[in-house]
Amino acid sequence: MDKDQLRREIEKARHQLVYTAGRHPLSSPTVIRVSCRLDRLLNKYEQLIK
Repeated sequence: MDKDQLRREIEKARHQLVYTAGRHPLSSPTVIRVSCRLDRLLNKYEQLIK
Protein backbone atom coordinates (compact mmCIF):
# COMPACT_ATOMS: atom_id res chain seq x y z
CA MET A 1 0.00 0.00 0.00
CA ASP A 2 1.49 3.35 -1.00
CA LYS A 3 1.30 6.56 1.04
CA ASP A 4 -1.62 8.07 -0.87
CA GLN A 5 -3.72 4.95 -0.57
CA LEU A 6 -2.86 4.67 3.11
CA ARG A 7 -3.85 8.31 3.68
CA ARG A 8 -7.22 7.63 2.05
CA GLU A 9 -7.73 4.59 4.28
CA ILE A 10 -6.83 6.66 7.34
CA GLU A 11 -9.36 9.33 6.39
CA LYS A 12 -12.06 6.72 5.84
CA ALA A 13 -11.28 5.15 9.21
CA ARG A 14 -11.40 8.57 10.92
CA HIS A 15 -14.80 9.31 9.44
CA GLN A 16 -16.03 5.87 10.39
CA LEU A 17 -14.81 6.38 13.96
CA VAL A 18 -16.58 9.73 14.29
CA TYR A 19 -19.77 8.24 12.85
CA THR A 20 -19.62 5.13 15.04
CA ALA A 21 -18.73 7.05 18.21
CA GLY A 22 -21.72 9.29 17.66
CA ARG A 23 -24.05 6.32 17.69
CA HIS A 24 -22.54 3.98 20.29
CA PRO A 25 -20.98 4.40 23.72
CA LEU A 26 -17.24 5.07 23.44
CA SER A 27 -16.48 1.88 25.37
CA SER A 28 -18.55 -0.33 23.06
CA PRO A 29 -16.77 -3.11 21.18
CA THR A 30 -17.83 -1.53 17.89
CA VAL A 31 -16.14 1.79 18.64
CA ILE A 32 -13.07 0.08 20.05
CA ARG A 33 -12.73 -2.07 16.93
CA VAL A 34 -12.88 0.97 14.63
CA SER A 35 -10.46 2.87 16.87
CA CYS A 36 -7.98 -0.01 16.82
CA ARG A 37 -8.17 -0.16 13.03
CA LEU A 38 -7.37 3.55 12.83
CA ASP A 39 -4.48 3.07 15.27
CA ARG A 40 -3.03 0.28 13.12
CA LEU A 41 -3.30 2.42 9.99
CA LEU A 42 -1.65 5.39 11.69
CA ASN A 43 1.17 3.21 13.00
CA LYS A 44 1.68 1.77 9.53
CA TYR A 45 1.80 5.28 8.06
CA GLU A 46 4.31 6.41 10.65
CA GLN A 47 6.56 3.48 9.82
CA LEU A 48 6.22 4.17 6.12
CA ILE A 49 7.33 7.80 6.34
CA LYS A 50 10.36 7.15 8.56
